[in-house]
Amino acid sequence: MPRALFEKTGNARYISHLDLMRVFQRAFKRSSLPLTHTQGFNPRPSVSIALPLSLGVESKCELLDFELESPHACEEIREKLNAALIDGVSIREVYEQGQKIKNLALLQSRLVLEYDNPLPDDAVARIQSLFSRPELVVEKKGKNGVTHQDIIPMLRRLTVNRLGNREVEITALHSCQNPSLNPMQLSAAITKYLPELAPDYVRCFREEIFDTNETIFR
Repeated sequence: MPRALFEKTGNARYISHLDLMRVFQRAFKRSSLPLTHTQGFNPRPSVSIALPLSLGVESKCELLDFELESPHACEEIREKLNAALIDGVSIREVYEQGQKIKNLALLQSRLVLEYDNPLPDDAVARIQSLFSRPELVVEKKGKNGVTHQDIIPMLRRLTVNRLGNREVEITALHSCQNPSLNPMQLSAAITKYLPELAPDYVRCFREEIFDTNETIFR
């Protein structure tokens, strides 16, 4: 089954996961690249995205698995889809024989915390210290309501940098499956435990995905 590595950036970050699936289904159709369909009472196009993005998050490392009714060259698929996709969604690469999704384990995320007022001199040190604690429990909203989750075991690496007077950048390598850490929980932890450093706005980016050995996952 072919796999596409794609990015979702700019205003496209406000497209929901379900709408993004529709965008791809229409792009395949407009490109004369007919997808196969599942069997059964309600057939669906054979297309799926590995780790659905939260609304507002940008990414350069999304994976789309799909199956076509007839074989096509990978470069042909990439070019045809890019000609049919909307601004902000583009295919970086198409290839065969991708790794099993169950082996996808780690995600490198970057958060930019923006503040209306100048930051104190010790802001970076205090945020770094927060994520150095042995335990850091935050709320997690799910289908079964609100639960509490210790995010420290899901962080493999985290760095904090200051970007001028009103921005802080957090780069984290964290688990993304079994269990999964939403990087926006890092901002939630700051708001809970360091309310005086709660950001006024947060931008979130997915930068790369890895297996458990920190080898780039494709």
